[in-house]
Amino acid sequence: MENERRDAAVVLLSGGQDSTTCLFWAKQIFNHVEGLGFDYGQKHNVELEQAGIIAAKAGVEFTIFNIQGTLSGSSLIEYNKDIAEPHERNKNLPSSFVPGRNALFLTIAASYAYNKGITNLVGGMCETDYSGYPDCRRAFLDSLQTSLSLAMDTDVSIHTPLMYLSKAETWKMAKELGVLDIVRFDSHTDYNGNRNVLNEWGYGQLDNPASILRARGFEEAKAKGWI
Repeated sequence: MENERRDAAVVLLSGGQDSTTCLFWAKQIFNHVEGLGFDYGQKHNVELEQAGIIAAKAGVEFTIFNIQGTLSGSSLIEYNKDIAEPHERNKNLPSSFVPGRNALFLTIAASYAYNKGITNLVGGMCETDYSGYPDCRRAFLDSLQTSLSLAMDTDVSIHTPLMYLSKAETWKMAKELGVLDIVRFDSHTDYNGNRNVLNEWGYGQLDNPASILRARGFEEAKAKGWI
């Protein structure tokens, strides 16, 4: 690729805890960082509002792609589905699983980045402490990285700094990056979009897996003296 910018990265920025931490990680690694969000009709759309606030604080450009109607089959999108139930197509997966989400997001991000001469993509996917999403596994991301590199005829790199960290270790990273308060008070992870209740670990209620995981990780990090 001509005019390639290997010192630059595009971060998938949902506005949640993990992507926020990755944004500031990327700012320490790359000279130029941009954030990319997706409006796919998610119920917790407040995340995107927070992503804009976080991007402004980080001093990075933030672009939102509207792909509503493209993805379906998840309780994160469809109001009639119970967030606590198994997925209707696969009982081994949670109902919050969005089929094809990371594959689509990363493909769009790779195309967007290519036109800016950027080959580095950064995402908050995590294999050790994830909510049962097969598209968060490193094996999948390695295969997609290879496919995108072939498709773009350039070396696309998908960076996942949280891949093998527990949620407690992710809190620790936020502290080490100097953005603990931004992650606590500006990022939003609650699946129900609840931003009415402020806890020590951030906004949300313990009535959905995302908030429970976030709260437990915070308590573990606190108990270990990491934060």
